[in-house]
Amino acid sequence: MNSDQFSNPKPTTKPVTDSENTLDDSDRFAEFNSLDGQTAASEDELLTQIETGISDIEQIESKEQRIADLQVKEQSLKKEIASLQANYSSISEQLSQTQNAMSVVVQESLAHLEQRKQTLVIAIEQLERRQERIRAEMRTTFAGTSQELAIRVQGFKDYLTGSLQDLAASAEQLQLTSTKQPPLAPIPSIEPPPPKKAVAPSIPQFTEQRFQSTTKEIRQMLDEYRTKPDYYGEPWKLRRTFEPIHAERVSQWFFNQGGRGALKTMGSRLQNILISSAVISVLSELHGDRLRALIIANTPERLGEWRRGLQDCLGIVRADFGPDRGVVLFESADALAIKAERLVKAKELPLIIVDDSEEKISLSLLQFPLLLAFAPDPQMVKEREDDFFN
Repeated sequence: MNSDQFSNPKPTTKPVTDSENTLDDSDRFAEFNSLDGQTAASEDELLTQIETGISDIEQIESKEQRIADLQVKEQSLKKEIASLQANYSSISEQLSQTQNAMSVVVQESLAHLEQRKQTLVIAIEQLERRQERIRAEMRTTFAGTSQELAIRVQGFKDYLTGSLQDLAASAEQLQLTSTKQPPLAPIPSIEPPPPKKAVAPSIPQFTEQRFQSTTKEIRQMLDEYRTKPDYYGEPWKLRRTFEPIHAERVSQWFFNQGGRGALKTMGSRLQNILISSAVISVLSELHGDRLRALIIANTPERLGEWRRGLQDCLGIVRADFGPDRGVVLFESADALAIKAERLVKAKELPLIIVDDSEEKISLSLLQFPLLLAFAPDPQMVKEREDDFFN
């Protein structure tokens, strides 16, 4: 290709005038300016779009990260839910078993309580029937009076037996003759010889002025009962706890009253029995088998309390109670006096103990050297009188 070919071409058109050239240049400049404005606006929009895209990308990435985190949390929550469901099922099963066990226990307890209730109701009904039967028997047959009469009859029987024995002994001492008397002679009356005077046993004395050795021995025994109680000692020896107040009462009876007087009741028959047991124990140590305890109370129930209390305090048995035993129980003062007289004749030592239910002491009992009476509480006597009149 030649350079000539690129030479200025030949004008093919009509030449342009100056005015036309001026107009074309202004139009071109305006068009260029418009193109530059459009380019700048498009660049701004592009930058804006790029920034918007970048922010969208960042938001998308953050959302994807949150989604991943949420998925991890979802997995952990699912595991926790599964574990909680397993625990819930286990707890529900244990709770069901516990409820079943508690139901069985409650049913068994209710059945046991119902059985005990029925037993108690039956026992109460039996006791009520027994109470009514006893009341009816007391109203109709006077069981208490019959018992008292039986005891009095037994005492009279003992009296007759002793009298017959005395009469037989007196008859043996009579000197009977078989010689015939003249028909006109008067028949002399045969009088029984006077009864022998029984040699009374030595009366025990407990005053400190006359019997220092006995006093010392008694005080030693009382101190031993108080400080060194022997709960498994020999029979007829005190086996129970002996308080200072009991020792004071016993010392008062021995040394101040000389073994013959009344003590204020302790307010309880068991306490009175404890004091009497201490007296019996001391006298048994001093006089051995010669001692006989004669106890008087006005009802069989109270005598039963004395028997059980003495057995417990002295370690004796039921065989030690009886007419010829160590302890004799009486409801009548006359029968007791008769028995005490026989004991004195037999050179034995009767100890008379009067229960606090006896409001009066028979004069026949005051002749014996050893007498321990429990004076009733005036308030209790007043309550008994009120009950009687009510």
